[in-house]
Amino acid sequence: MASPRLLRRCLLAALSAVLVASAATGAAHADPPRAAAAAVAFSDTFDGPAGAAVDSSKWQTETGDNVNNHERQYYTSGNKNAALDGQGHLVITARRENPANYQCWYGTCQYTSARLNTSGKFNAQYGHVEARMKIPRGQGMWPAFWMLGTPVNWPDSGEIDVMENVGFEPSTVHGTIHGPGYSGSGGIGAAYTLPGGQAFADAFHTFAVDWAPDSITWSVDGNVYQRRTPADLGGRTWVFNKPFFLILNLAVGGYWPGDPDGSTSFPQQLVVDSVSVTTGDSAGGAAIRGLAGKCVDVAGANSADGTPVQLYDCNGTAAQQWTVGSDGTLRALGKCLDVTGNGTADGSTVQLWDCTGGPNQKWTVNGANDIVNPQANRCLDVTGNNSANGTRLQIWTCSGGGNQKWTVG
Repeated sequence: MASPRLLRRCLLAALSAVLVASAATGAAHADPPRAAAAAVAFSDTFDGPAGAAVDSSKWQTETGDNVNNHERQYYTSGNKNAALDGQGHLVITARRENPANYQCWYGTCQYTSARLNTSGKFNAQYGHVEARMKIPRGQGMWPAFWMLGTPVNWPDSGEIDVMENVGFEPSTVHGTIHGPGYSGSGGIGAAYTLPGGQAFADAFHTFAVDWAPDSITWSVDGNVYQRRTPADLGGRTWVFNKPFFLILNLAVGGYWPGDPDGSTSFPQQLVVDSVSVTTGDSAGGAAIRGLAGKCVDVAGANSADGTPVQLYDCNGTAAQQWTVGSDGTLRALGKCLDVTGNGTADGSTVQLWDCTGGPNQKWTVNGANDIVNPQANRCLDVTGNNSANGTRLQIWTCSGGGNQKWTVG
């Protein structure tokens, strides 16, 4: 049996067809599966021999110190502090050392680490941006996965922090935006904390944003914990409708995390399993068209949990722009298409809900253009075969009827 890790890598490699063909019940015919609602814009699964440097066609390695945050490390070049482990991971290692007499803003450097970015090699503008990582632990550690707007003129050009952790909060990560008038400690964001006192350093987790025009939504392991729009800025300028490049780094010390102390052990490692950016056929995703050529629509463009999902005239709004998560979810407005109450019976309605990773939020499409919830083995269905605007969508035994046929894009 293939390992979960191998299956995940196959999925990432096939995200250009991420609505996977399914053997679900339905009227089978020779039509091939539709093109996916998502296409791979960037992907790195860090396969290669142990000790090798990262792929230079995708990443560049920054060098030097960082006086702006009063960080303590010196970022080194090549594979000195950032190397593949031969098992499909990038390992960024922070060490208490100074093998080359590096000089930092405070004098002789005490630590080395690495910082990588895609500047000049890949810029993202909208889509699902994610990294699956296991972070380090300890006072003074500061791992991050983030993006800077181009050309860089911080803070006016913008910053999107997909994930930051400071070592004194082992169970908590932060997602933040920075821009003109809301930078540094004035950034706008929120935190996500694991339940039961779990530490992020104990296992791999997936940190992501779903980014569309005038909207950024953060999630951890598919669990949405905040959404930001221009309405959150109090009249200040939204600077996130343009290209940004990706950054991975492990800082040591600084204003926010504080410096390492006697409790901090070295070396510490940020282990990165994968980084990917998937985009829809349009900036915010793709339309899903069905009966009478109408679209799958979030009623009233309302992102509140429990909002009905319905059939409606296609209008290109964000309420009809769906993207596909690597976990098999269908997402709009930063939330997931969800079978109400985890139902599996005919007539169970569908709604918008925070992404939970549950089986009632998993969907596949087969060659007959059925969208199927595998848990229920039932198809996405227009209630009563009624093509009127506002008709609620539900799941129903797959029948091959026109009210269960969907095309993406």
